Amino acid sequence: MSRILNGIVAVCPDLGIGKSGNLPWHPVRLNNEFAHFRKLTATSSVKGKQNVVIMGRKTWFSIPERNRPLANRINIVLSRTYKEPPAGAHHLAADFSSALRWVDTELAEKADQVWIIGGSSLYKDLMESPGTKRLFVTQILKQFESDTFLPEINPSKYRQLPEFPGVPSDLQEENGIQYRFEVYESIEQ
Repeated sequence: MSRILNGIVAVCPDLGIGKSGNLPWHPVRLNNEFAHFRKLTATSSVKGKQNVVIMGRKTWFSIPERNRPLANRINIVLSRTYKEPPAGAHHLAADFSSALRWVDTELAEKADQVWIIGGSSLYKDLMESPGTKRLFVTQILKQFESDTFLPEINPSKYRQLPEFPGVPSDLQEENGIQYRFEVYESIEQ
């Protein structure tokens, strides 16, 4: 079954997505931006099914324990060293392709949309995988120090959509930080 794979990420102008296991702008909270993330990743388009969030081990542990697993979503954590899912995670996969196979076989009756939520190597796997992909990118319009980065979005492989249902197109601002929601879709090669 071919499904659209979605990635969702917030990035600084230099493509920074993390700093010391937190978001680069931590401890500042962007509650509306987080609500956007939650709405997109948790809202299923098929009654009776749930969306899947796939994340690396470091991303899993960057989520405050009280918020794990992410509610109303099937949480898959990737790790090559763990033998069992970390406490609270629903499933464990060794790598990206194993996670996708799990979604299309064991979870086929339960799973709706698939969302990749980090980290950088998982975004790279997503961006280089075959099939249709969408990247939901929050462009943070202020630079923060980062130690983890999103791979560059190649304009020959992805085009920015002028608009997307449910994604605000106007400039957002919270706690003195401006940002903009963008959606990119892979270009058939």
